[in-house]
Amino acid sequence: MLDFRNTNTLWASIIAETLQRLGLTTAVICPGSRSAPLTIAFAQNKLIETIPILDERSASFFALGIAKKSGVPTALICTSGTAAANFYPAIIEARESRIPLLILTADRPPELRDCHAGQAIDQVKLYGNYPNWQAELAIPSASIGMLDYVRQTIVYAIERSTFPTPGPVHLNIPLRDPLVPVSDIAVEALETQFDIEYFFAGLEPIFAAETSTPPSPPLLKGGVRSAIEPICAAETSTPPSPPLPRGGVRSAIEQWPECSKGIIIAGVAQPEDAEKYCSAIGKISQLLNWPVLAEGLSPLRNRAQLNPHLISTYDLILRNRELADKLTPEIAIQIGDLPTSKELRNWLDKTQPKRYIIDPGHHNLDPLHGPTIHLRTSIENLATAISLHVPPLSKGGLGGVLTSPTNSPQIPPLNKGGLGGVLTSPSNEYLQLWRNTETQVRQTIDQKLSAINHIIEPKISWLLSQILPPATPIFISNSMPVRDVEFFWKPNNLEIKPFVNRGANGIDGTLSTALGVAHRNQSSILLTGDLTLLHDTNGFLITNKFVGHLTIVLINNNGGGIFEMLPVAKFDPPFEEFFATPQDINFAQLCATYGVEHEIIEHWEQFQQKLSFLPNNGIRVLELQTNRRSDAKWRQDNLSKFAKGS
Repeated sequence: MLDFRNTNTLWASIIAETLQRLGLTTAVICPGSRSAPLTIAFAQNKLIETIPILDERSASFFALGIAKKSGVPTALICTSGTAAANFYPAIIEARESRIPLLILTADRPPELRDCHAGQAIDQVKLYGNYPNWQAELAIPSASIGMLDYVRQTIVYAIERSTFPTPGPVHLNIPLRDPLVPVSDIAVEALETQFDIEYFFAGLEPIFAAETSTPPSPPLLKGGVRSAIEPICAAETSTPPSPPLPRGGVRSAIEQWPECSKGIIIAGVAQPEDAEKYCSAIGKISQLLNWPVLAEGLSPLRNRAQLNPHLISTYDLILRNRELADKLTPEIAIQIGDLPTSKELRNWLDKTQPKRYIIDPGHHNLDPLHGPTIHLRTSIENLATAISLHVPPLSKGGLGGVLTSPTNSPQIPPLNKGGLGGVLTSPSNEYLQLWRNTETQVRQTIDQKLSAINHIIEPKISWLLSQILPPATPIFISNSMPVRDVEFFWKPNNLEIKPFVNRGANGIDGTLSTALGVAHRNQSSILLTGDLTLLHDTNGFLITNKFVGHLTIVLINNNGGGIFEMLPVAKFDPPFEEFFATPQDINFAQLCATYGVEHEIIEHWEQFQQKLSFLPNNGIRVLELQTNRRSDAKWRQDNLSKFAKGS
């Protein structure tokens, strides 16, 4: 409903009502005076969940986590001054991770700027080039023309947060006094002349359309959809086949089946429909008979049955130089961003295969600057195009994949130690070498880690991949945890949902983002190190507004474990003080301060018991105390040996 008490309340309530009708469900609000009209408007809208959070940086990452989980823009609101500056790291991450956020910063009006009025900084284009779009709204006015203007500006802002590539949008909103809802007779009189339903006619939730080539813009439910349906309706009930994409995709589809030394690389991904995403990659892999090198942060590792040619140990395999040379590819299909692995990146840089990057967005996803071709389409569309236009071959070609009447691949269940038991075409020796090596390396890892009884970092991610309840969301922090997941996360069929902030790869806001992912979600996990958790302890202030459960698996090695793996570790001083930066924190006392449950894990049986069933609400910390130097030495001693069978 609209609030006609004064110009500011009307202006702000139109913003909130427009966003609610466009499908926005959540607003994260930081306290402040200048933003009072916005705060009141959102708090009064019963269809938007409004969550007050004290710390702006924590609030922004919490909003990022909610949008990351849902794919729907989340509103983020603050007062004027440096409050808005604290949103910056999350806005950078939203841009780089392609997550929709709508930032509403209240501001002083023009006459109170550049005159030391207090709490006034230059907020116009505050976030540089990181927003998809940014604008400063006009000073609020109660005229019908200006109300039309603010409504349509909000519509455009939501569109730009989702199309052509999701990301942040910033609206700076100057507001004059009164900031509180005192009555203005002239504005109140306007209510009797105002037709709310006419004013908001045609506004319905925006949703992302099926990705096409190039990607389609978001559609409005109802009006636009019903308008285009008569034009697009086929004469029969059978849906028409999509046309073969033009240019590069057509040429690629013609070339790929001729190549017996091709690979598919699946990087970090958080697709809206993980099942469709993984099935599409599996379909392409089987049609081409190419292996799929799947990042630990990809949903592919948690839906292994959809892909019989899954390779999870590529980083370890490529440390064997002789094997790496034999596995040199001619063509590589890169889906989204490259995986984290430096071994993989160096190998691609050295071997220089012809690389095709599959992503519907407009970003450049090639940090290696190799001979690449960007195909601006989704992997789902590509799979459909290949299946329609690449006929299955007979013996010696791409045939031999057993399919059911519904044309879904029939893949045997996982065997202990890997993905054994999958039949592949005997003609493709290159694929078979990948498969055999994967099985061998995976068995070696399993044997080595299962025999370790003391608490060691690498075993944590390996064990998590096997013991979590089905479909558990897990947020994995940057630095060492993402690398251990890439090394050791075992392929499974648990449909675990990985989340990560790999846009800018920072440790900022990790706890807050994980809480956003877990909010009103299935009971969730955060895997993090001690420094990353300490960097965002203000996230614990969200506890009283958090709905759901988060278990924090805390690896406490008293410092930055990632630095132990880098050359700088050999130079001490200054290594320990300035790089490892141990903090010597008692986490039991820290958790007690925020009323968070805490327990030290002393053996693996206890760890499994605590994670086999997750609580429904609250936050708890399971702390595993490790030795970062001995863990780093274990990795250095073993990572290169796994591909040699030792």
